[in-house]
Parts: sequence; structure tokens; C-alpha cells
Amino acid sequence: MPLSEDLKELYQKVILDHSRSPRNQGQFSADSCVHIHSDNPSCGDEIDLYIRFNEDGSISDIKFEGQGCAISQASASMMTEKVKGIPRQEVLQLIQDLQHTVLGNGEVRSSGTLGELQLLEGIQKFPQRIKCALLGWRGLERALYSAKLT
Repeated sequence: MPLSEDLKELYQKVILDHSRSPRNQGQFSADSCVHIHSDNPSCGDEIDLYIRFNEDGSISDIKFEGQGCAISQASASMMTEKVKGIPRQEVLQLIQDLQHTVLGNGEVRSSGTLGELQLLEGIQKFPQRIKCALLGWRGLERALYSAKLT
């Protein structure tokens, strides 16, 4: 479904806001978190995620550092705001729904919980940027599967 002019403008504002003023930038000490590095060799974007988990597997805190285009950095910033405190299974569902939204395929089960992430639907018009938008999210997914949770 094509974005309306109002949604295009909102998409641009949100991406610019998060890329110019990223949320949750930084890192934790290596012994207190799971660290995941993700990169996109085709464009040079990089994201390092630092994630602390609660005993129940939910994300207690998350930070990122990175370099790259506005979309990769904004998407990572949006991600860090969205996933704090969410149970592991819900984060996995959110990742899947976001991928379906960005790729324009599959059923989105929790579109109501995507919030401003729904605006990333606009990436469909720029296929070369899809990997950029999903870079941090794919790293988060790897972290969720690799974390040693009790």
C-alpha cells in the first residue's frame, strides 16, 4: 500500500530525528552484557549492540554504537526504544512483523504494537536500503538466540 504524503513526511521526520539524535547510544562493559556486531559489507554500515537480559529473558537494557546511513542508525535507535522490557518471544514476533513490514510480504500479526516502526514500511520503495533498515534487528535476533539465559 503506497504511503500518503502525510505519512511520507512523518517517515522523513522520524528517520531524521532518530539519525540526528539517536537514542540509547553507547555501550556496557563486556562482562555485563551480550555484545553482537553486525555489518553490511555492500554499503559499509555497522552496528554494535550491547544487550542486558533479565532472568526471564526480557531485555532489561540495550545500547548501540554504529556508523552508516541515516536509515540503519535511525532503525537501530528506534529498536532500542521499542524492545526494552519486552519478553523474548514478543521481541522475536516484533522482529518478524517488522521484517514483513519492511519487505512488504507476509502477515503482520502485531501491527498495533509496531508504533512508529510501522513508518519503516516506506523502505519498500528503496530496496537497496532494506538491509540497512534491518541490520540492527538481525543482530538483535542473533543475540536472542545466542544469549545464555537461565
